[in-house]
Amino acid sequence: MSTPTAPPIPDELDRILRRMRLPYLRTAAPDVLATARAQRWDPAEVLRVLLAEEVTGRDAATRRMRRKAASFPTGKTLASWRPEESSIPQPTQQALVTLEWIGRAENLAVAGPSGTGKSHFVEALAHAAIEQDLRVAWFTLESLTTTISTAKVDGTVARTVARICRCDLIVVDDIGMLPAGQEAAEAFYRVVDAAYERRSVAVTSNIHPSGSTRSCPRRWRRRRWTGCCTTPTWSCPRATATGSPRPWPARGWCH
Repeated sequence: MSTPTAPPIPDELDRILRRMRLPYLRTAAPDVLATARAQRWDPAEVLRVLLAEEVTGRDAATRRMRRKAASFPTGKTLASWRPEESSIPQPTQQALVTLEWIGRAENLAVAGPSGTGKSHFVEALAHAAIEQDLRVAWFTLESLTTTISTAKVDGTVARTVARICRCDLIVVDDIGMLPAGQEAAEAFYRVVDAAYERRSVAVTSNIHPSGSTRSCPRRWRRRRWTGCCTTPTWSCPRATATGSPRPWPARGWCH
């Protein structure tokens, strides 16, 4: 037995909603108005439900747009992440998933050999950040270098870096997978320097931080980095008793 279809809204109301650019309210209006008539809703309740539909639809559209703009490599989220199989301590994972460190403009470094879930975990955190209405920029070191080098050609480096730093979380993935030259180091430095104490930067690398002296800006010595390794073969920082990740000593990252 088919469900009866709600009658369409009047043409004049449809034109008004289109002119006011309320597409989600307009889509939900027939069903909401039919239910309101059947259940004798208060007019204020009808208005509340319709406006809530518009807000929900706009929020979902904004998240879709931000995911597309971030250009995530695989679309992996926390739903497919298996925390029990990772060597990152559970309290550290739980503290990172809260995303409170982004609100404090702290940084994250996830280091470990290839295939140990570094990119998966950071991408899952980035997706979670978008779900909390934050902006995310995703780069590999190579794509970041290309972006900054292209901006240097047309003299828009400052504008490009400012656009990147409008995001709440900036991810640079796979540092160390390919040899990094002077241009890569400069591009990396420009973004981290501009994000200093304003935005969070997350990096993944197959090189332990103590060996990342070439592409690491010296200004990072004054930054606080939350460090975790995706393999138990390296000496990794442990979570504190309260479950908050312990910052990686800056001198262990830059020299």
